[in-house]
Amino acid sequence: MAGSRARDVYGRCSDREGSLPQGSAGRRPTDARRELPPSATSPVDDALHELVALSRALLEAPNEGEILRLAMHHIAAAGPYRAEAGYLEVDGDLIPSPRNGRTHAAAVDRRVRELEGQDGPVTVPGRLWGWALGLRGLERLHGYLVVTSRTRPTGAQRSQLATLVWHTAAALSVAFARRRQREDAVELYRVREERATLQQQLISVVAELGYERATHALMADIAVSGDGEEAATRALHELTGLPALVEDRFGRLKSWSGPGRPDPYPEPDPVRQNDMLHAVARAVGPVRMGDRLIALVRPHGEILGVLALVDASDEADEHTVFALEHAATSLALELAHLRNLAEVELRLHRELVDDLLTGTDATSAYARSEAVGHDLHRGHYVVVVKWSNRTADDSFAQTVGRAASAVGMRSLVTRRSDHVVLVSDDRPHARALHEALARETGTPSGTIGVSAPSDSVPDIPHRYQEAQRALEVRLNSLERYGTTFFDELGLYRILGPGADHQELEMFVHEWLGRLIDYDSRHHAAMVETLSRYFDCGGNYDEAAASLAIHRSTLRYRLQRIREISGNDLANVEDRLNLQVATRVWKIVLGGSG
Repeated sequence: MAGSRARDVYGRCSDREGSLPQGSAGRRPTDARRELPPSATSPVDDALHELVALSRALLEAPNEGEILRLAMHHIAAAGPYRAEAGYLEVDGDLIPSPRNGRTHAAAVDRRVRELEGQDGPVTVPGRLWGWALGLRGLERLHGYLVVTSRTRPTGAQRSQLATLVWHTAAALSVAFARRRQREDAVELYRVREERATLQQQLISVVAELGYERATHALMADIAVSGDGEEAATRALHELTGLPALVEDRFGRLKSWSGPGRPDPYPEPDPVRQNDMLHAVARAVGPVRMGDRLIALVRPHGEILGVLALVDASDEADEHTVFALEHAATSLALELAHLRNLAEVELRLHRELVDDLLTGTDATSAYARSEAVGHDLHRGHYVVVVKWSNRTADDSFAQTVGRAASAVGMRSLVTRRSDHVVLVSDDRPHARALHEALARETGTPSGTIGVSAPSDSVPDIPHRYQEAQRALEVRLNSLERYGTTFFDELGLYRILGPGADHQELEMFVHEWLGRLIDYDSRHHAAMVETLSRYFDCGGNYDEAAASLAIHRSTLRYRLQRIREISGNDLANVEDRLNLQVATRVWKIVLGGSG
């Protein structure tokens, strides 16, 4: 520190000879007397003139080192003196001037330090007189001048020397005050700069804390709202101003908040989607891919999907990344929580459905269905779902449940070894459930079988068999993917393994039930007439003869059969089903109503 201050006060002046300003102060007194006529000046006048010029030069000197140098250089102006050494006080230490003599430097230096701020004699070999003179200001000691002489100075010479010392000390006081003022100004500027920097940092910290609080508050809303993906994208869009989206792990859009949503949303490429998931999984934090900033929704290491911001202009900063990370974490926790709830609900549903499919008492079934929020008192359909690229596990069961809910079906769900079963209180639309599952799974390669409606709990096991029959028929058809309803199977209901007497009765009742009821109420023979008509290959004359009725009577009866049954004898499928039904009625059921 002292060395640095010494360089500041002495600067580079120690290596150059200084002089007084242009005039007599820049010359030695003898030179001045030679230039002026003897009558024009006197030694006293010369000394005073030299002292005045020197005083001015001292006050105008740029620093303490230059002041000491000028004083030492012009010490002879005060008398027969030589400046033996000079010192400046820097941080409590006396720093010798670079102009100090080297011959007796150690002895002089030691003596000056022994004086401890007081004036005192100094012994220098070859010099009769020597004195160390303190350069004192009002507040402090600025340094020392060590002056020697070959003769003892007179009183006048001592007075001149004291005057020079006083002027030098005064100049040092002024220089010291100026330096301190400059240092104070620099320190004040530094303090102000530090304060401004701290204020800016404080503002940034406050803003960052405010942003973090806003982020945490919005992320907490995700959990509170229970909206899952919708809540996450809505909160993230409000916080960042960028469009936010959630895709499932297969790349299908689950939620979008903000402008610019593609319509239609592009179909994902499975290979590219898988590569993207692996690339993001290897990174720490969100990853930029194209115009999107992507974070994985990954509770407990399992990837459920991606949360992304659309940032085509590359505007995202650290606050945006912070918000995206926290939103992904919050969404992962929320989806994990929802999944756990869904798994519990699915287990309860599964246990109930398993019992319904195998047979259980109605009272227990009603009570348990109420406990899981489902009304079993209404009519129900059994729906069997099988998909080519999905194993019938819990995950696929949840997928089927979501798809059914999406198309408005209120269902209980369970799974079997190779298919998922729904017990639904509504008949599925012919294509809606299949299309919803195709979107969920990414492929339409799936088959759905739907039973006839069930009116009671004990009837559900039989309806389950019907749904399986409908599924089996569809899987063995040319167009194996889609939805098949048991009550639309027609003749296929009684073909193949599993058909029993009850199934035959139900088939006959479906196609001939109205005619049988009509015959019973009116003591007519509409079913027998239809059977004879088919037995005669549709020949009017032969059929009329076998019934012992007129041809016109047969035509009348066939018209009434069309009206009562609602079936068209000219329709090939209706005609086939009616003919098979009359054969079963006559041969298997013995013509029984």
